[in-house]
Amino acid sequence: MIHSVPRPRLAAALLGLSLAVATLTGSAAPRFAIEGDRFLLDGKPHLIRSGEMHYPRIPREFWRERLRQAKAMGLNTVTTYVFWNLHEPEPGRFDFGGNLDVAAFIRTAKEEGLDVIVRPGPYICTELEFGGFPAWLLRTPGLRVRSMDPRFLSAVERYLHRTHQELAPLLSSRGGPILMMQVENEYGSYGRDRDYMQTIKRQMLDAGFDVPLFTSDGAGPTYFEGGPLPGVTAVINFDGDVADAKASFEHLKTFRPNGPRMVGEYWAGWFDHWGEQHHTTPPERAARTVDWFLDQGISFNLYMFHGGTSFAWMPGANYSRDMPYQPDTTSYDYDAPVDEAGRLTPKFHALREVIGRHLSAGETLPPLPAASAATIAVPRFALGESVSLWDALPALSAPVTTQLPRTMEDLQQNYGFVLYRNTVPADAQGKLSIEEVRDYANVFADGEPRGTLDRRFGERELDAGLKPGQRLDLLVENMGRINFGTRLDEERKGITRSVSVGGRALYDWTHFPLPLSDLSGLRYAKTGAEAPAGPRFWRGGFQLDRVGSTFLDTRGWGKGHVWINGRHLGRYWKIGPQQTLFVPAPWLRQGRNEVVVFDVDGAGGARSLQGLTDPVYETAPDALKPRTK
Repeated sequence: MIHSVPRPRLAAALLGLSLAVATLTGSAAPRFAIEGDRFLLDGKPHLIRSGEMHYPRIPREFWRERLRQAKAMGLNTVTTYVFWNLHEPEPGRFDFGGNLDVAAFIRTAKEEGLDVIVRPGPYICTELEFGGFPAWLLRTPGLRVRSMDPRFLSAVERYLHRTHQELAPLLSSRGGPILMMQVENEYGSYGRDRDYMQTIKRQMLDAGFDVPLFTSDGAGPTYFEGGPLPGVTAVINFDGDVADAKASFEHLKTFRPNGPRMVGEYWAGWFDHWGEQHHTTPPERAARTVDWFLDQGISFNLYMFHGGTSFAWMPGANYSRDMPYQPDTTSYDYDAPVDEAGRLTPKFHALREVIGRHLSAGETLPPLPAASAATIAVPRFALGESVSLWDALPALSAPVTTQLPRTMEDLQQNYGFVLYRNTVPADAQGKLSIEEVRDYANVFADGEPRGTLDRRFGERELDAGLKPGQRLDLLVENMGRINFGTRLDEERKGITRSVSVGGRALYDWTHFPLPLSDLSGLRYAKTGAEAPAGPRFWRGGFQLDRVGSTFLDTRGWGKGHVWINGRHLGRYWKIGPQQTLFVPAPWLRQGRNEVVVFDVDGAGGARSLQGLTDPVYETAPDALKPRTK
């Protein structure tokens, strides 16, 4: 005969048994859990006050200072993506050192009293080249990202397992600071493949990520159809004021009546595209909305708390109904509470005041940290040495010959430029046509500039005045692969199909891959007042008695890239809105600092630069007007 046990006594017995097992096995209850509509930290209800910042966009020497700033604003958590494309630059070759040491970043957060939310992707968007996917995925013909393509999933599995090796000791299931992790990223804005989302979830679990999982999607009914998963906490992303917040949570409640309420991304600012206006948002709007979150007991993550910089080749791109291609700027300042140089803004102080009014009993705001070291001005200095791209080619690239023009991916190249070279045939005359340019081409005949083709405007034809027998050079720049929307699989770079002159297709191409990852072989010479037009590397330098961050003023230059002491700062472009490049103090040194500029236009009169204490945002009046060819 089976005797029933009263439920309270049964529950107590089971609890005692679980505690005994935990004692025997040495395990303990996880620090963080999701129970019904609440987050629990150490068994107590917990409200997450988070801000986003990304370790690769912040020099490692600044991590602790930025984290202390987050704590001082009243945040208890920081959120970061994991950047697959930077951690696995080539298949199976991983890099988690230096500025990519994500585990060190998280340990530093813990030391500063902050918990962490990790978003490993594999897709992360974040205005990052190819949405964080490694460019080498596109070398496989027909491969489809964010799908059940087994070639893609095999690469994801390898990446997640390797990332777990770095993060395992830091998971909250082991007493660490990583509270929870996101499955994929805003998939509802991309597709409806439930099998794919379930597979990514399973891969995360199989890799060993045994912390609570969540999905994050835009706050609209259509996004909920593909993004959230059954049994997984769903959080929402949006911007706007209190009215927008209320409407967004009504959408969530209709779709998911139960579960904790959280804003995975509250867009407290916005990013910039080349040629468009610089974005700012009022501090008062962010403060009012965060005040409402706290009144309602809603957890949140400010996107961004500190944006930083998309150095080197990191910026991605978007597209819209009106613009087929919208490349992102190097700066990722985002009009965030902490600016690109690490300075506290009015938005920081407005949010700190609001958060300070909603602290739990016994909780106090930390004092403001000591002010960041002041930015410095660098007096104007000359770049008196140069070498043309044509003369530099032997030191930069080994030529590759094929019958048809090949993409950057066909050439086993991820980023940078490709120079395509041919000779105009004897019977060819008329317009130059390229199908198609990805993303910006400078056209030269016998080394002389003949015009440009800009993917932003869908430009594919140019009346370049070509003559038979002339050397035709097409310098094509990868301006960043699209990082959001359904066109990810199409983002191969360079020339993607064919080139013709007057309707006659050109064959037998010589390619010069130019990743520009090593400029040490360049041989410069002093340059006179009349340097020939065309793409050119310029070199100069300046002396510093005191090191500090600065903003390199690129006004007067055309379009190109800057390196300082061997570090690739990123892209500049005279169309704006960004007219300065942030130079972090740790990348400078007392004494002489060397600057190299690769100017692809070669038509600007600038031969000098200066460092400013503040950034400059100016957009050229005709930046978004297609040119007449």
